[in-house]
Amino acid sequence: MTRLYFVRHGKTQWNLEGRYQGAHGDSPLLPTSINEIKRLATYLHGIKFAHIYTSPLSRTITTAKLLDEGLGGNIPITVEQALREFDLGKMEGMTFKDVEKKYPEEVYAFRQAPAQYFPQRRINGETFTQLINRMTPMIQRAVHADTTGHANLIFVGHGAAFTATIQALLGTPLADLRKDGGLTNSSVTIIETNDNGATYHLIKWNETSFLRDK
Repeated sequence: MTRLYFVRHGKTQWNLEGRYQGAHGDSPLLPTSINEIKRLATYLHGIKFAHIYTSPLSRTITTAKLLDEGLGGNIPITVEQALREFDLGKMEGMTFKDVEKKYPEEVYAFRQAPAQYFPQRRINGETFTQLINRMTPMIQRAVHADTTGHANLIFVGHGAAFTATIQALLGTPLADLRKDGGLTNSSVTIIETNDNGATYHLIKWNETSFLRDK
């Protein structure tokens, strides 16, 4: 089986400020995020990883490098444009409150009803279908590149994009992509395939137990 570990980047300044941070917006990780990523590495310690694939944005590249360092520092890292966050169009950089006031229908659909999200009309954004269609081929290529059939692969990316794409890989209908909620900063979600990417099943969703103080 090939096992896929999807890691959401550490919390950033814009996350703290409550701003939309999509494919074009970016801000640095908070100092506390470094410790959280170290905790994630400790949680994953003992697993041999064949590769790390990361979104090209600075918040994900930094997360990927910190994670690699915490896991021994010898995992190949590949930057993949396909793993970038949703293109949120005019919502990029705006605060959640301001977007809710200006684009209430789009916000509701983006968060609650993916099949009703039509961002081209007013915000010039990317649809769920467009996002899934750009992300899944890259993930499938990574799985197909596992000639051993039992590699562990890490994908470092973004909350909204990973929520949609992981659910799509699991066969979840478009309207239900939000059914299990979103993904926390520095969380890991694990799925696996036993048939070279034809089907996937869920192992853990939004695992964050390692972030809690005992």
